[in-house]
Amino acid sequence: MNNSSPSLKLLNHVGEKEIQSLADILIDCVEGGASVSFMHPLSRERAVAFWREIARGVASGERALLVAEDEHGICGTVQLILNQPENQPHRADLAKMLVHRRARRQGLGERLMRAAEATAIKCGKTLLVLDAVSGGDAERLYERLGWQRVGVIPGYALMPYGAPCSTTYFYRHLTSGPDAAE
Repeated sequence: MNNSSPSLKLLNHVGEKEIQSLADILIDCVEGGASVSFMHPLSRERAVAFWREIARGVASGERALLVAEDEHGICGTVQLILNQPENQPHRADLAKMLVHRRARRQGLGERLMRAAEATAIKCGKTLLVLDAVSGGDAERLYERLGWQRVGVIPGYALMPYGAPCSTTYFYRHLTSGPDAAE
């Protein structure tokens, strides 16, 4: 097995091959218990339909989609929702930071986050907002990376197998100077 670090890239076009790979990651994350807006079992048809909608957003410029690829294909992804209300042109939402279970605990989540921050800066954004399951791995990652906690909403969503969970909201101010994301 090749132990090289996954490569990261910004997708300007999302084709059928990428949609199928991204569906695999989404299904894997839901099966693994991640609260990412879907319930278990997540059908392939539903996962593919979700990614086709995201592909439309990428094609229209409303979203930026970054992916990480290893020797087996796409193993991680994160999105920036760039299309915001007219009074918030400086802001983007960071969404669906997903890492396949085969690629976890190798620093890929941090690399995806840093790449998303750098992409946001290139898109003229100075503020990012996201939410994460309270007490989960993602929350710990965001705190470690310097994101500012806003607060917790109890009982906000359901985990994929039905248990309620709280969500924590975070924000991060971005700069293009020496403190900017790598």
